[in-house]
Amino acid sequence: MLALWFLLGVLVPHTAARYTADWASLDARPLPPWYDQAKVGIFVHWGVFSVPGFGSEWFWWYWQGQQPPDQKCVSYMSKNYPPGFSYPEFAPQFHAQFFNPGDWADIFKASGAKYVVLTAKHHEGFTNWGSPNSWNWNSVDTGPHRDLVGDLGEAVRNRSLHYGLYNSLYEWFNPLYLTDKKNGFKTQEFVMHKLLPELYNMVVRYRPDLIWSDGDWDAPDTYWNSTEFLAWLYNDSPVKDTIVTNDRWGAGCACKHGGYYNCEDKYTPGQLPKHKWEKCTSVDTLSWGYRRNMKMSELMDLPSIIEDLVRTVALGGNYLLNVGPTPDGMIPAVFEERLRGVGAWLQINGEAVYASKPWRVQTENTTVPVWYTSKGTSVYAIMITKPPKLTLLLLGPKTSAVTKVTLLGNSKPLPWSPVSPGGGLTVLLPELPYAPGQAWTLKLDGIL
Repeated sequence: MLALWFLLGVLVPHTAARYTADWASLDARPLPPWYDQAKVGIFVHWGVFSVPGFGSEWFWWYWQGQQPPDQKCVSYMSKNYPPGFSYPEFAPQFHAQFFNPGDWADIFKASGAKYVVLTAKHHEGFTNWGSPNSWNWNSVDTGPHRDLVGDLGEAVRNRSLHYGLYNSLYEWFNPLYLTDKKNGFKTQEFVMHKLLPELYNMVVRYRPDLIWSDGDWDAPDTYWNSTEFLAWLYNDSPVKDTIVTNDRWGAGCACKHGGYYNCEDKYTPGQLPKHKWEKCTSVDTLSWGYRRNMKMSELMDLPSIIEDLVRTVALGGNYLLNVGPTPDGMIPAVFEERLRGVGAWLQINGEAVYASKPWRVQTENTTVPVWYTSKGTSVYAIMITKPPKLTLLLLGPKTSAVTKVTLLGNSKPLPWSPVSPGGGLTVLLPELPYAPGQAWTLKLDGIL
């Protein structure tokens, strides 16, 4: 037996790359290909914060954490809840009685998304699964009395979607964390007795395809033991070959270390980044979690979402679009309408999105704003505004004798003419059909 273990120890380094617990090694790990091919994901912020449904998912902090507290939150509580009401008392009201994971997964599938990321634990510390390290502050012990993470994961995977979990490293009011913070993060009681046991358990139990880390900014990665955790994740975890991570693993890590880069919420680069990135944004422009008092004017409309998605993909990013369900487990109808609208657009134009690569020219604005993507030998020109005339001038492409132009959704070749020997073409467009999101895609083959 000893000889067998020795033989395995000799063979392992030759059969799989081993990553060491330092950023130079971890950052060199190739991103599993499924992620870049997926392009579009759905973010779901759901937790106890959905119950007050006021302000945002940061309600508890704005009410009782920051100094001075947000007077809007203070007033909301004094007018609607009895004196002395505490935030943990919201948890039993997190019923999720209408939560049907199959219905959610059907909506996500219809949106055209290829992956879903659920908040397993936000900054409030409440876990949407029965974490043994979060006694009586989890969705199995109180509130829904259900394993929300597991139930949604099963439904999502049954529809061939990838499943990711959001996890906040810090917890606003956890006594262990507050003690470490008071000690200048020279102690790691919270990390060793709460955070890491919970993370390891979550990975082994649910085998996520993606870990969306957050809440890292208070302390350096050395406090969180991030590199040690990631080395285990990449080397020895049950998801070592498929797991994707982001860049929020400690103060100063964003846009610098980890898997793909989020950089910041709603990150929108002005030019093509050199590293794979993701834009996370929310249909509700004022919150990630559910708000009872959201207004239509505060929501992204479908054309805005499509334009944002197209820009992101043309610049090499993935697009993670967030919705906040209600505490009773419903995705608000207006969010469902937006997601199904995105899916209707992708059903026609997805060829220009999924598994695409940025082209040598990412955008131009000669006739109307156009964003380019490419796949194999094809180039895609996505118009995010309807041209005022039935002609479109494109200066980026260089044509050849075999250049062919079609409109996605219609295989009939479109007439075109070259602009000059140096490049460019003018395309004669048909009467453009109605398009969800008011964006149309030309496919250009035979481009030099």
